Amino acid sequence: MRGDQRRRGRGAQEAAAAIEAKEAAASAFYDMDQAQKFIDGRVTVFEDLDARAAEPARREFARLSEAADSAAHAYISVVDAHDVGDQDRSPAQYDAARRAFTGCEERLRKAARDLNGFAERLSPQMARLESALDLLPPKLAAARDAVAAAEAAVAAAREAGMDASDPAAELDRARESLGVLSSRGLGGLGLDGALRRAEEVREAAERAREAAAELPKQGEKVRNSLNSVKTRVDVVANRVETVRGAMRTMLRRYSQACWQDLRGAPEAIEAGVGRARERLDEAAEHAARGEWKQAQRALTAARTELNAADRRAGQVTGRVESLAEVAADPGAPVEGVRFAVRDAQRLAVAQPGGAAPHHARVLDGLVERLERAPERLTGTHPDYWAYLRELESIKTAAGDVVTRIREERAARG
Repeated sequence: MRGDQRRRGRGAQEAAAAIEAKEAAASAFYDMDQAQKFIDGRVTVFEDLDARAAEPARREFARLSEAADSAAHAYISVVDAHDVGDQDRSPAQYDAARRAFTGCEERLRKAARDLNGFAERLSPQMARLESALDLLPPKLAAARDAVAAAEAAVAAAREAGMDASDPAAELDRARESLGVLSSRGLGGLGLDGALRRAEEVREAAERAREAAAELPKQGEKVRNSLNSVKTRVDVVANRVETVRGAMRTMLRRYSQACWQDLRGAPEAIEAGVGRARERLDEAAEHAARGEWKQAQRALTAARTELNAADRRAGQVTGRVESLAEVAADPGAPVEGVRFAVRDAQRLAVAQPGGAAPHHARVLDGLVERLERAPERLTGTHPDYWAYLRELESIKTAAGDVVTRIREERAARG
């Protein structure tokens, strides 16, 4: 009788110990499971905020999570294998259950410790990113405000009858980016990418607003330019007769070599003026429709034509003046060139050790060319233009020597 009581007492103790071990294991399982779920969520947030930086964390968590899953599977297997509520189990079976649950508890606690340690190591990076995350809402608000301001500016420009297609296109791009950012959040962009995208939206919307607000000013600028270019067209057109007279003078007084490269200049100027008038008409048509950008392009084309025509006219009138001056006093232009050559010679000789041989050779050659230049003026109608070009070439070459000497001196320090 006493033996049966002792066995029942020992069985009750073993059962109580097994139940206690099971409860401890269950608590460990719960703690580990909660830690695993929490950290999985943190790693997911980390990936959303900075996918590249999160890659090592995801790999480490995957390893720890695998160990936790294995511990959980082992725990569930032990629960299925040991029914500690069965009062018919022997003390040995209860003891085996206790030992099994105790082993599970230790394994689950270790898995939880490893997970929590990982979470602690991850915490500083998460704190930094989440602090930076606080910057995103105001960035998004600024982007939305900028888009709204741009929408108002574009609408006002259109109501005023202006072509706001360019700022509207920029606004559409900003609005589309903002829509994606607002609907998907960080979705694939990461925190830095989302902050950057929000700033890009704000800047694009601001450009659109400024462009729309600038349209009335552009209109005034284009209208002023239309009047200015019209006046200039008339001025350049009026130069045609002067150019014709200069060409007639050169044909009468000077050899063909002096003016043959200018042949057809009056006709070329007239054609350029005609093209400028066509571009001017196009600009006026665009302006009437509020298409300021297109009007500005047409005005630029008109100015280009006028500049070319004006240069051509200046070449003719300048040529006839230069030819008249040299014909009146062929020696006058030589003095300016001689001064340039002597200046180069003085600079070369003043260098340490005297003039460098390569500079001396060039300068000696220029002196010889200068002495021979008047020989070009032969015959009843000398080629004054070739004479002037030779003198200009000598002067330019002397200036090149001066530049090289100074560069060499600067290189020597």
